[in-house]
Amino acid sequence: MSVGTSSAPGARDGRRPSVSGAGDPAEFGIDPDELPDGLVVADEHGNVICFNAAAARITDVPAADALGQRLEKALPLEDLEGRRWWPLTDPYGGLAIRARQPERNLLLPGGREVLVSARYVRTEPTGPVSRVVVSLRDTEARRRTERSHAELIATVAHELRSPLTSVKGFTATLLAKWERFTDDQKRLMLETVDADADRVTRLIAELLDISRIDSGRLEVRRQPVDIGAAVGRHIQAYVAAGQPADRFLLRLEQPLPALWADPDKIDQVLSNLLENAVRHGEGTVTIDVTPSASPREGEDTGTSVTVSDEGPGIPEESMNRVFTRFWRGSKRGGTGLGLYIVKGIVEAHGGTITVGRAPQGGAEFRFTLPVSAPAYLA
Repeated sequence: MSVGTSSAPGARDGRRPSVSGAGDPAEFGIDPDELPDGLVVADEHGNVICFNAAAARITDVPAADALGQRLEKALPLEDLEGRRWWPLTDPYGGLAIRARQPERNLLLPGGREVLVSARYVRTEPTGPVSRVVVSLRDTEARRRTERSHAELIATVAHELRSPLTSVKGFTATLLAKWERFTDDQKRLMLETVDADADRVTRLIAELLDISRIDSGRLEVRRQPVDIGAAVGRHIQAYVAAGQPADRFLLRLEQPLPALWADPDKIDQVLSNLLENAVRHGEGTVTIDVTPSASPREGEDTGTSVTVSDEGPGIPEESMNRVFTRFWRGSKRGGTGLGLYIVKGIVEAHGGTITVGRAPQGGAEFRFTLPVSAPAYLA
């Protein structure tokens, strides 16, 4: 992207500069004000010739005040040790082979932190600098990401500590005093260790899922899925574990379209939604499986699954946070990662998921998947 030099003199020759002071956008091939990051350009003399809208917003300096100023005056940056950055880096002097400054955290007047990178443009490989192009980015998005990672680490550490302490305590006790315990006592201790090991395994699986979702690497291995049978298996597991059979109501609307999805990941979605309804809801848990319009463009049909209960439901003010990390519907345990993973799995299938209030007053989760049949079956 080449930068013209007519923008700063524009105010002196009677022409009104643009909002950003960048002159005719055609000189750039794109209007600098359309860029999401701050752009500051200085000419061969160190005078600012471009100061776009994002740079004005980030620095809180009007473009009109910055244009024509010396770069170090228009953009007075300091490093984290309080040293003035422009004299320190000397963009117009120093080594003739320098081409750039990598992105780093610097401070604006008042202590506001910004991410700054710079490019030195030369007409010849080792000639004098003809342009200094500076990119500015707000650090708030990065700070939010860092806070999210820190919260994830803290949550994982907390969740791992309890089962690992239990495993260590019981195994150490058994090894030290094996002969003193009866067979029933040993069995109880080993069952506790086994359950805690399963808990650790589930947490590690959640972390791997989050990593794949965040990086866009969650793989979906599509196979034919009988969604009604899958829901039935989960209900049977709850009944076998002691839940009354009449607590669950499964309603299948036939005919259902043939569904191609990842059976393991769909099981994960169903498990999480049913567990939430059983643990946090009350009364009958109703599961409706119905044909629906496909959420994917170019497909006519999809399959919807709605899980609802008769509990207190989710407060209206919390609806928009349900699928975020660490959201918990109550204080009754859990990492708060399950629904975030559910949303990632559904969206990886090209589907959608929503939350609302059930007719009975409880929470209602509804996800819709495209049938995603292979082309040779079309």
